[in-house]
Amino acid sequence: MAGNRDLFVTALCGTEPAADLAEKLALYGQFVGSWEAEGEAFLPDRSTRRHCWQIHFCWVLEGRAIEDVWITPPRRGPRVGASQPWGPFTNQYGATLRVYDPTRDVWRVTWIDPATGYRADLVGRPDGNGIFQEGTGSDGAHLRWIFSDIGPRSFRWRAEISRDDSASWHKALELAAHRV
Repeated sequence: MAGNRDLFVTALCGTEPAADLAEKLALYGQFVGSWEAEGEAFLPDRSTRRHCWQIHFCWVLEGRAIEDVWITPPRRGPRVGASQPWGPFTNQYGATLRVYDPTRDVWRVTWIDPATGYRADLVGRPDGNGIFQEGTGSDGAHLRWIFSDIGPRSFRWRAEISRDDSASWHKALELAAHRV
């Protein structure tokens, strides 16, 4: 089994961006590496919940895409509380595949979280010193996921949600991340 795992990781993971797309791939490529984040979830009842995340970004598919894994609670020994249904954003262990679409000059972004059964499909674009992603979740909600204040060692990430066909938006989650 270990041999199969090594072969799979070798086939999936890359060490650098594909040369013919390197400039475009830099949008998300700047995040390649490991991050820790503290976040605050803004719940529908107007309460908030703080929690911590581990985030890992990697070149994949011959350096033609970025895959990232977002984990809360972090993997520091047993994931205490991981099986507890304490509400949104308390037990996530999912992956995002980010693929550049040269025909539309946008990024196709797909999030899948087997821990919660949630999926999101978004389109990402550069936005000043940030990245704006917009799409739909598997529950039909409209989503905006925004990277901002991006620096070499830190970034902010915010999730906004609309359940009324984009008439109003609710901030659902905000994270402050730093490179490990």
